Amino acid sequence: MQISEILPAEGTKFISAASSKKQLFHALAEMAEGCFDVNATNVVEALLERESLGPTGVGHGVALPHARMAGLDRVCGLFLRLKKPLDFDSVDRQPVDLVFALFAPEAAGVEHLKALALVSRTLRDDSVCAKLRSNDDAATLYTILTEEKTSQAA
Repeated sequence: MQISEILPAEGTKFISAASSKKQLFHALAEMAEGCFDVNATNVVEALLERESLGPTGVGHGVALPHARMAGLDRVCGLFLRLKKPLDFDSVDRQPVDLVFALFAPEAAGVEHLKALALVSRTLRDDSVCAKLRSNDDAATLYTILTEEKTSQAA
């Protein structure tokens, strides 16, 4: 599995700010509605429900919110880079500026976990994160995310 299989080019965005985690989830929900034809309200509810189990801020300015959703036939993702980092209740208490959201079908098994592991590995790479943080063009962010994994696998 590669990031390009779960992240559509139009699923990458730079936003100047989100004032709260909930507002961030609304931005993700609008993107998900456009990219994956899912109901935005359901996306927000699913993300908030998952977040209530424990924060998905994994540290070093990275968050990996994820949820299972009705109406999906495969695992898919969205990426946001925030100009202004957001408090996300991360494990290291650092604000988040790189957000990769994953959505999986309700019955998704190991594919959901594989996608989460892939994204986590990619965003643990300091050089990838540095490149992402130094760019605000959506197409460039997409290229960084999708090319890095292929070069690492070679």
